[in-house]
Amino acid sequence: MMVNDSPAQAPQLGQLLIDRGWMFACAESCTGGLLAAAMTDTPGSSQWFDRGFVTYSNAAKVEQLRVNVDTLERFGAVSEETAMEMAAGVLSAAQLSQFAISTTGIAGPDGGTPGKPVGMVCFGFAQRASQGVVTRAMTKIFEGDRTQIRHASVAFALNTAIALIGQH
Repeated sequence: MMVNDSPAQAPQLGQLLIDRGWMFACAESCTGGLLAAAMTDTPGSSQWFDRGFVTYSNAAKVEQLRVNVDTLERFGAVSEETAMEMAAGVLSAAQLSQFAISTTGIAGPDGGTPGKPVGMVCFGFAQRASQGVVTRAMTKIFEGDRTQIRHASVAFALNTAIALIGQH
């Protein structure tokens, strides 16, 4: 499913965005720029890719994406609540974008806990709508090593974005 180490879904997502006249942006923690790289590896991506944030630290999430400190303290960086705030923060910062994805998780090999195991990744999806920004979140637990978890996260994010945009 990989072409030139980039997910094959990126061109499909790009075409959906072009068809709607939308721009895309993302915020990444555990994927560390892999999602943005998949987008920009796609020829013509400047037509639909606006920007990407790599906000690995909590301070970066707060500073660049306006994630609420209280959210981080109550739910942690790896939570659906944080993922939704990250995605909404992307659209707040990226005024040209209509759709955003965020990723935050535990890629390992260390850092897991019984409640948040290695491989757990939370995804945020945000879309501009007539009533404002609509957000949703999903959590998946991926198997494998750090590289496999990060690549599986990008593929899941792209597939989910295709499904969500395809609904509208």
